[in-house]
Amino acid sequence: MKIRTRFAPSPTGYMHIGNLRTALYCYLIAKKEKGDFILRIEDTDQKREVAGAFELILQILDETGLHYDEGPEHGHYGPYIQSQRLDIYHHYAQELIKLGGAHYCFCLNDIEDHDPCLDLSPDDIQQKIQNGEPYVIRQTIPQTGITSFDDEVYGHIEVENKTLNEGILIKSDGFPTYNFANVIDDHLMHITHVVRGNEYLSSTPKYNLIYQAFDWEIPTYIHLPTVNKDETHKLSKRDGDASYLDLKKQGFLPQAIINYIALLGWSPESNEILSLEELIQQFDVHHISKAPAIFDLEKLKWMNGMYLRQMPLSQFHQLLQPHYHFISQPVDDLEISRILQPRLLQIQDDIIQELLDFINQPLPFDITIYTHKKFKTNPEKSLHALTLVEKHFHEIKDFQNDDHILTFFRELARENGLKNGQIMEPVRAALTNKRSSAGGAVELIHIFGKEEALQRIETAIQNINHLL
Repeated sequence: MKIRTRFAPSPTGYMHIGNLRTALYCYLIAKKEKGDFILRIEDTDQKREVAGAFELILQILDETGLHYDEGPEHGHYGPYIQSQRLDIYHHYAQELIKLGGAHYCFCLNDIEDHDPCLDLSPDDIQQKIQNGEPYVIRQTIPQTGITSFDDEVYGHIEVENKTLNEGILIKSDGFPTYNFANVIDDHLMHITHVVRGNEYLSSTPKYNLIYQAFDWEIPTYIHLPTVNKDETHKLSKRDGDASYLDLKKQGFLPQAIINYIALLGWSPESNEILSLEELIQQFDVHHISKAPAIFDLEKLKWMNGMYLRQMPLSQFHQLLQPHYHFISQPVDDLEISRILQPRLLQIQDDIIQELLDFINQPLPFDITIYTHKKFKTNPEKSLHALTLVEKHFHEIKDFQNDDHILTFFRELARENGLKNGQIMEPVRAALTNKRSSAGGAVELIHIFGKEEALQRIETAIQNINHLL
């Protein structure tokens, strides 16, 4: 039997992390067995629908590589948008009433105990409908017996039928609830594996009663643990927790986001850095945890940094170029990218500008940065080193060649009985006016070129002289 999974989001806002993880797991489960991954849009809650959310779902699935085999644009079992399937739901609701699994109810609020509408005769029901009284179609739950099912993550679960509430299947506005539409759609679309959050565990027995009433085959269930912000609080888009788009705006790569989300509740056999194809090969539902997964932004930053460092420099530079819009100096921006690549965790304007805040013009002079314990420097020794560099600066053969620049510093240090750092650290400080910076003296001279670098060194010499 071919495995078929479905991702069925509601277009009610941004795609939160738990929702994207469900899509990913659905995709991995299907693709591992050469099965089909289906996209279905569950838009029956019309009041909560957000304009543009449907298009956003398509965009995110495309960006993350979760390409579906069937969906709103194509497939054999459409429509794949629930609001276009109302006639189907009404047909099966009527069939379920005939089978004794549902009934008309004129009590529009929740029913805690016995539904009085169960006692209405067919004539009473017909009369009320003719009178225009609003009604819902409510599930009829047997008050005896037990409904059980097996879940791939949580094992065998049994529920006494009398504890299940008789929920609404078709609302008074004619739209189905999730409790009904998901069963009908999953059956008609031949879904073999239902993957969703564990908040639906308690409702699954009610879904199975509908399957049983129609004598339909029950799918394999895979309920997923929650994704939490800490030990006790779930991530929630209503509480403003990060969505996929938020993470993207913060400079995280789609492939890093997908890789990290895969690890929220699932453990690979070894290496954590896995491409989508590697995730497909390794994914095993039996390695899904029952415990809530904690979303750790620092772990995501680390993983994103790993992806950035593994990129070819040309690709990394292409990603960064739009973020160099603030640079007004004529500098070698490819060299900037080269020094940022091993250091950057996120590609974000404010982070990049903070790292490069010395590029356009030197920051305010600070003599304290010329005291460095590691290199045993102080302002007097730094002044001596900078004066040597200024005097011999013309000896650098090629200001675009890091080897030539480094050779210059090493020979200058050796000839004057100094360690390399006692020459290079004062130069780095002079070029940036920062205690630490992305890139050392060699890379910074390459970036600035001869004229700008020499001018900054000369200015530092003047400032130190003035204060000593």
